[in-house]
Order: sequence, then C-alpha cells, then structure tokens
Amino acid sequence: MTTAPTSADTSGVLRKLFLRVGVLPFFLAIALVVFSLMSAKFLTGQNLVNVARQSVYLVLVSLGQMLVLVSGGFDLSVGTAIALTSVVSAVSMTWAAGVMPDAIWLAIVIGIAAGGFTALMVGLVNGVGVAYFEVSPFIMTLGVSSVGAGLALFLTGGVPVSGLPFAFGDTFGFGKWFGVPVPVFIAAICIVVMWLVMSRTPLGTQIYAVGGNIKAAHLSAINTKRTLMVSYILCSLIASLTGLLLTARVESGEANLGGSMALESIAACVIAGVSLRGGIGKVQTVVLGAFFIVMVQNGMNLAQISSYMQMVLLGGLLILAVIFDQMRYRMIMRGR
Repeated sequence: MTTAPTSADTSGVLRKLFLRVGVLPFFLAIALVVFSLMSAKFLTGQNLVNVARQSVYLVLVSLGQMLVLVSGGFDLSVGTAIALTSVVSAVSMTWAAGVMPDAIWLAIVIGIAAGGFTALMVGLVNGVGVAYFEVSPFIMTLGVSSVGAGLALFLTGGVPVSGLPFAFGDTFGFGKWFGVPVPVFIAAICIVVMWLVMSRTPLGTQIYAVGGNIKAAHLSAINTKRTLMVSYILCSLIASLTGLLLTARVESGEANLGGSMALESIAACVIAGVSLRGGIGKVQTVVLGAFFIVMVQNGMNLAQISSYMQMVLLGGLLILAVIFDQMRYRMIMRGR
C-alpha cells in the first residue's frame, strides 16, 4: 500500500531541486503558466521554434559570460565587443569588397578576422586589467565598455555601415547548413564545445578552481592570472561571434548592436544557477536560462506589454535571481 506524498516530502524535493539547479525551474514553470493564460499563441509550436531561433544570440553571449562568472568576475563589456565587432567587420568588409570585387569571400574573411581581432583586444585588455593589475571587474569592464562604445560611434559617426556583401548576410544571417539555420548550427557547435571545455579539459577545471577559491587554486600550482585572462578573452571572442551573426542578420554594421546583452546575459546566467561568487555553473542550465529570458520577452510581446515595462520586469527578474542566489549559497554552506 502506497501513501500519498506529504507536504514535507514535497518541500524536501523542491529544496533539493533548488539547491541543485537554482531558481530556473520555478521561474520557467511560472512563466509558462502566466504567458499561456495571457496569450493563446504562446505555447504553439511555431512560436516556440521562433523563440528558439531568437535565443541563439543570447545563448552565445551567456556562454561567454558564464566563463567569467565562474572564474569569480563578470563582464559588462560584452555589448561593446558585439558593437565593435559589427562596426569593424562591416567597415573592413565593405572596404575589401571595393578593392577586390571579384574575391567577395576573401573580403568576407578579412572582415570576420578584423572583427574577431578587435574583440580579442577587448578581452585582452579586460583580462590584463583584472588578472595582472587586480582592477575590480566592475570598474575594468565598465571602463572598457565606455571606451569601446565611443570608438564604435566614432568609426561610424552614429550611422549604420551598409553595403555589406550579399553573400555574408545570405549565408550567416539567413542561410541553412544541413537543413538547420546557420546561427542555430553555430550555436549548437559552441554549446557542445563549451560543455567539453568546462567538463572535460584542464582549463575548465582551472576556471572552476579559481572561481571557487583563488588562493587555494594558486597553492595548487594553477596559474590563476593566466586562467582569468583566458576566461575574459574567450568571453569577448564568443561575443564577437554573436556580433558577426547579428551583423549578418541586420545586414549592416551598427554601433548600438548588443546594447542590452550585458544585463540579459548576466540575468540568464544567474537565473540558471551560476553563482556571482564564482565556482558554480553548468553549461546546460545557462542555455536554458538564456532561452527563458528570450521566452519571457516573447511572452511579454504577445501580451502587448510595453518595451519600457519589459525593462522593469527584466531588471526585477535579475534582482530576484540574485536574492535567490544568496539564499541558495547560504543553504549550501549550512549543508556542508
């Protein structure tokens, strides 16, 4: 004879779930119920596929942000890395296409390389400042964000860079590989690679160790400074990839591209259970966290909630996620 589960059993299961993966499952369940009641179109297959496609860009940025958060910092300059990549790649691409009109793909490669190199420099400056000069990640990445945003506006004069080769947008913005949209295909590869890096390589182990306890990691012969610098460089490079895909999507280089990505990527990571103290976070939950953020935005659009109120609600979600992260951390510490 089986007995019905008691409230104590249910609370125990919920507590274990909360400690294991954070607040995301609860937020996800609430969002599904609320938005499905507010709009009949929300849970349709077509809308969910649309959300999955839209979430690709935030998923990529959140994966990079996760690296930095797990290492014990955060990166407010991911939006600037996206914007600079967009502007520099577009300017380089249009220049190269004008010089070499018969070698369009070479011009595209030159533009991609120029954008990637620019983001590499952003990550390198962040990494050197945080790791070697011990500048606060908040101050360092905020300063780099301001400098980069100013450079992007200076290069474009505030006007989008148009005239990109048609093949660039047609392939990386709207093309398909093996029947899968190119941005989705690239994001899937990045997810797998990131999972392998974080769970199967020494670099992933070192990033977790540095974020968990940097002094203990140093005593364990881990090069903590190099590990921190690599995490910031990889974060910027992944943001650069996002910038290239977004540039291909809008078919122009824009200085305001990715303006809200820093807040959204941090929110996605924290909601997904990545600790702001470092050392805790999983790739698979970060992917789901980014999907959740885009799903909430999609649900608010279907419910005809104004863009201004959406900013309020997204900021509120981030605050709640941080509060729950604090609660979860205390519960984990008490359980040790």
